[in-house]
Amino acid sequence: MTSRLSLGIVEERAHARVHDCYQCGKCSAGCPVVERMDILPNQLLRLLQLGRIERAAASGAVWECLSCMTCTTRCPKGVDCAGLMDALRQLSVEHGLASPAQRRTILFQQAFLDNIRRNGRLAELELVRKFKTRGFLDDWSVPQVFKDALLGPQLLRRGKLHLRSRRVKDRKLVGRIFARCLANGAA
Repeated sequence: MTSRLSLGIVEERAHARVHDCYQCGKCSAGCPVVERMDILPNQLLRLLQLGRIERAAASGAVWECLSCMTCTTRCPKGVDCAGLMDALRQLSVEHGLASPAQRRTILFQQAFLDNIRRNGRLAELELVRKFKTRGFLDDWSVPQVFKDALLGPQLLRRGKLHLRSRRVKDRKLVGRIFARCLANGAA
């Protein structure tokens, strides 16, 4: 299944040219989470240049990336390193290369996107319910189900948690946005 990975697919999804990178290291020097990464951003680009797409997509670095765009902004050649990280994250999920440690992150992203797709905006309680249920059914961890329970009342008092969510009026527009993203290989 992973044999279908190619540099062309990564570049197409990221709208970036990997071979423009000349390994100056400015992306890695500016990255705020580089100390947590198993592979530095410039080393990840080098793996892509060498055709080691599966190794790059399986790295923990793509999951540590905050998508803050610092690497992309600092690049003197305009290589969209953050876009490449996003593309590698997508391919990692699609091709089963993500580590088991990333399972909850993937579940959260899927629940979040489903929530936005359904409502057009974030419905917090629906998101929490769906994420916690999927997480529990995935690993049967009871402590994870109740981990954030004490945050609910605090968020409610501050007006950050809405018990009744509203949907956007033009959900067809949201549907078109998601359809366009899916046609381009994202979400």
